[in-house]
Amino acid sequence: MMKLDRLISVLVILLRKEKVQAKELARIFEVSVRTILRDVETLNLAGVPIVTYQGANGGIGIAEGYRLDKSVLTQDDMAEIISTLRGLAKMLPNSRHEVLMEKFMNTLSTSQIEKVYSKANRLIIDHSPWGEDSSIKYNASLIYKAIEDAKEIRFKYINAKGEKTFRIVEPYSLILKSQKWYLYGWCSLRKSFRLFKLSRMRELMISEKSFLKRELPSKECPWEEQWENTDNLVSFQLAFEKEMEDVVIDYFGYDYQYGDDGRILVNAVMPEDNWLYGFILSFRDQVEVISPIHIRTIIKEISEKIYKKYL
Repeated sequence: MMKLDRLISVLVILLRKEKVQAKELARIFEVSVRTILRDVETLNLAGVPIVTYQGANGGIGIAEGYRLDKSVLTQDDMAEIISTLRGLAKMLPNSRHEVLMEKFMNTLSTSQIEKVYSKANRLIIDHSPWGEDSSIKYNASLIYKAIEDAKEIRFKYINAKGEKTFRIVEPYSLILKSQKWYLYGWCSLRKSFRLFKLSRMRELMISEKSFLKRELPSKECPWEEQWENTDNLVSFQLAFEKEMEDVVIDYFGYDYQYGDDGRILVNAVMPEDNWLYGFILSFRDQVEVISPIHIRTIIKEISEKIYKKYL
């Protein structure tokens, strides 16, 4: 368990209980008593007023006034934390989120647990798509471990054009976006930070080679900028049949208008690649590409090839 996670958990326990013995905290977090005492000293230096109670029934606690004034974790707060941890535990097998959730719940009484779970069950967070490939989860857990251990990873990568390259990457961030997993890291081949889609990785392995953390780009979500600066971005317009309105809202939101013929017009910007062509074709005969002309032509040619296969 990372020290920061443990410090937060120790703080939560001390906020919720009048006093706890160091050996009990050591048992909960599976560390030595000396480590717990160092954690308590760290909290004390951070401004948390630690109180030590002597005697057979003694232990470690927090000054009463501080607990009453600063304990901002309401039942609603705890329910949201549990919902988030539960969602993360489902997405990342073998991660510490499930363990952390259990240790967090151990700080509560039985009646508190029942109330918190009752509130937590009002919001179920499940980021995983239907029928997700288990290999994606496995790769995500491997990369998560590599990020924690600051180890390079190696894999074969297939880009949107079907080109295969061997990559050595320093992993920095796992990103879950639109129900798809991505890795953001420093690529030794491109000599820059790059975004990789996990579903395009093959033969992923963690290297024994460690790396020193580089300074990350200052922008909060630099991968968004990388996507926006892709040199193959294309603006296009699609016309959907009017009965497809619910589908249009699912994929594009409410940013659409109606044409003179009653069809739904959608303007969008995306990278042009095989994924985009497949995305358009997934709507079957319920959509027409209005512009640009070259994408109309490509969709027409793909459709003709499909038609000939089934003659």
